[in-house]
Order: sequence, then C-alpha cells, then structure tokens
Amino acid sequence: MRDNARVSRRSAIAGASAAFITGRARAADLVPVSVGTAQTITDAPIFIADKKKYFLEEGVAVNMTDFASAANMVAPLGAGQLDVGAGSASAGLYNAVARGVKIRIVADKSSSPPGYGSMKITVRKDHVDSGRYKSPKDLKGFRFAMNGPGVSNTSTLNQLLKSGGLSYDDVTTINLSFPEHFMALQNRAVDASATSEPILTQAVRSGAAVVIKGDDEIDPGHQLAAILYSQAFAARTDVARAFMRAYLRGVRFYNRALKNSRLAGETADEVIAIMNEYSNVKDAAILREITPNGCDPDGRVNVASLRKDLDFYASQGLIEGKIDLAGVVDMSFVEAALTALGPYKR
Repeated sequence: MRDNARVSRRSAIAGASAAFITGRARAADLVPVSVGTAQTITDAPIFIADKKKYFLEEGVAVNMTDFASAANMVAPLGAGQLDVGAGSASAGLYNAVARGVKIRIVADKSSSPPGYGSMKITVRKDHVDSGRYKSPKDLKGFRFAMNGPGVSNTSTLNQLLKSGGLSYDDVTTINLSFPEHFMALQNRAVDASATSEPILTQAVRSGAAVVIKGDDEIDPGHQLAAILYSQAFAARTDVARAFMRAYLRGVRFYNRALKNSRLAGETADEVIAIMNEYSNVKDAAILREITPNGCDPDGRVNVASLRKDLDFYASQGLIEGKIDLAGVVDMSFVEAALTALGPYKR
C-alpha cells in the first residue's frame, strides 16, 4: 500500500478538531479505520463523510490509502491490514473468497439506475461518421479498450453484444487504464471502449468518441462497485456499524446533488468542491458535465446483478471455485444503520 499523504494529512487535521464537536468523542477517543479508495468520482460519499465530519461524529477517524484498483485491495483486506475497501465485485475478489479469504460485500458504492450510467460504451467518432458503425451488430471485429478481465464493465459489454446477436468472442479486448482509453481512442489504437467517467466525457469532448449506450440503458440497476469489509473489521460490530452510519449520511448528501443526470441538485456545488479537493479530478467544469454514478441512498446491494456478473465471469473461465453469494453479501450493517437513520427521504 502507498499512503496518500494529502488525504492522510486532512484526516489528521480533522482528527485534531474532533474535540470541538459538541457532545461527541474527543480526538483521543476516536477509533482509527483504514479505508482503501481509488480516488475516483465513485468514492464521493466517503470523501463527503470525511469532509462533513460524519465519521468524526460517529467516533471514527478514517485514514485513506490510494490504490490503483480495487483488485489491489483484496490482499490487504484479507490479511486485515485494511479495514474497508471500495471497489468492484470482480472475479479476483470472488476467487479470493473461494480460497478462504474472508471479505464481505456490505453496501452499494456505485450502481446504474436510469439516467445515472457513469460507465458507457463508446465508439470512435470516425467509425460513426463513415457508417462503419450503425448498430451493435457492427461491433463484430472491433478492438475494445477495457480495464481488465472479470470486472463489471465486461458484463455490460457482453449484454450489448448479445443485443446485436454477437458474443464476447466476436470482439478483441485490450486491457488499459481508463486514462489510457482516451489516448487509445484518439490514436485509433482501438475501435471502441467501455469507459467510466470522467475520462468518458473528456474523450467525447475531444471528438475522439461517440457514446453508444450507457450502462443504465444496457443493464439498468447494474451493481458496478460496493463497500467491502474485512472479516476482522466486520467482527468489530460497533465501529463497523458506526462507519456505515457515517457512510450512508455521505451517500444521502451525494444523492441530493443528483438532478437530471448531472451534479446539479441542491448540494451539487459542495459535492463538486469536495471532489476537487479529494479526488484526482480538478476541473469543476468536467464534474458538472459528467454523468454521475448512482448510489442507493439506503445502501442496499443489487444481489441479482452481482449474480448475473458472477455467472458471466464463470462462463469466461475466470472463477476458480464455487461461490455462494449469500456467504459474501452481508446487509446487516446497512440494516442497523437504517434503524438509526431511517429510510431516505429526499
């Protein structure tokens, strides 16, 4: 793990101010919780809960560590070196569970309700302009920029290909980081991509790509990412529930920023300012233009969606053992938080 000094420094400053929170724990009484993030827009509720001092009000001092991807969080979560992770329920995660690594999926982090598909399928603009691409059946033979095997957007692409009478084997996938998707589309090294925000908007802005369909249209309600607890952290019931209460408050603040498929709601200005501070996206204009991801304000995970993705990963030969989702998904922390907070009311 590499420490994100900028975020860790903010957490230390926030911890020092905790004694001034009326009726709350003193800084010395705060329970440290290590949290892995990818510094992306889908981490917004965690950043909000930190900035708004929701964690501190629950007696929790978060120490965030930046990871290149959720796959890199699996080993430290399994070893108890990381308390909380935030990322995709990937084939790698399920394989770790099959090997006996105890990791729990405990809440929604990113999903695709109608209008909020932050991951979209794009095709190079020159293919659209020339007529090479007109409908999904024309994707046959295309080189697709992806970000890895056995992750949620591979299932999205599979669904789109099926709608055009194609299979996943009818395209060639090239695994690149999302920023590299932009360059590959510009340089015509790939024909299409399954890309997430904000790189998606930057690619479209530049004229390199055209959006074909969003994840919310292809697979409405798709469970793209989740909050993960290590077994050791889940066993610390009181602090694990406290973290979840603060996290859901951050999710609800984030949801109030959503309007008309944009960050344009009542809390949007503050959410954008927090994202500018915490994430690697520093352009407020981009954040106002992107399609933000959805996140269930009551934290509930779409288990049917997880099961569909798991079945696809298995069909690709990526799952090494038998996975019982009932033993991986644990909604008890969300349910306890909802008892305290009540259901979401806009």
